[in-house]
Amino acid sequence: MPTTSIIFGTLLLLVGMIGYAYGAMYSEYASLTALIPAAFGILLIILGSISQKKESLRKHLMHAAIIVALLGFIATAARLVPRLSRLTFTAAEVSQIATAVICLLFVILAIKSFADARRNKA
Repeated sequence: MPTTSIIFGTLLLLVGMIGYAYGAMYSEYASLTALIPAAFGILLIILGSISQKKESLRKHLMHAAIIVALLGFIATAARLVPRLSRLTFTAAEVSQIATAVICLLFVILAIKSFADARRNKA
């Protein structure tokens, strides 16, 4: 699961960097809010990296990673849901959709991993 956290964190980091770069190249300014997915990504990368090095903390760090991803999903989905009927797929909306999907997939994979680990332990 730590490797999965790093991979999904890297994807979120890319979403944030691409969103920021797109804003810098194609509009008058690059909004710092475009980097929000990158912040979630950096947290997932850090938690995944530390949990690879500290086996004794892995369980706690992966639980923290799932909370970060869940917060990322909730934050982006909460902004998207009210606008579902009028999405125009601007760069910001595409970034929010990508962030929500990546975070949700990580949460699902983490829950499955936790369930499998518990099942194998018993």
